[in-house]
Amino acid sequence: MPTGVGLGYDACPMSEIPVGMTLRELQDLIRRMYGDKDAARGDAATFLWLTEEFGELATALRSGTQEELALEMADVLAWLATLANIRGVDLDAALAQKYGRGCPGCGHSPCDCDPSEKP
Repeated sequence: MPTGVGLGYDACPMSEIPVGMTLRELQDLIRRMYGDKDAARGDAATFLWLTEEFGELATALRSGTQEELALEMADVLAWLATLANIRGVDLDAALAQKYGRGCPGCGHSPCDCDPSEKP
């Protein structure tokens, strides 16, 4: 399987991170790399780390390179996967439940909701 830029984690060689993984595979990867540390940190502290990553993503959106933007997006996704692992949420299943039958607001794909409103 091909490999690529990997989640911004130095602990795992890039050759071990497959391109095109599912969210479930991402959650498993994060659990294998950091599961004990994540469990010890807990959800409140993990959420704080996630919000810090959102700040770094905002900076990259404003003034970062494309690579910096991609790596910050990867960090946000990795910390979200961490939080989901701690709380026992399967992100693949959650996405399928919420978005698997179209827009949660109007039920269509593509969305027909008023663009000025959050669907």
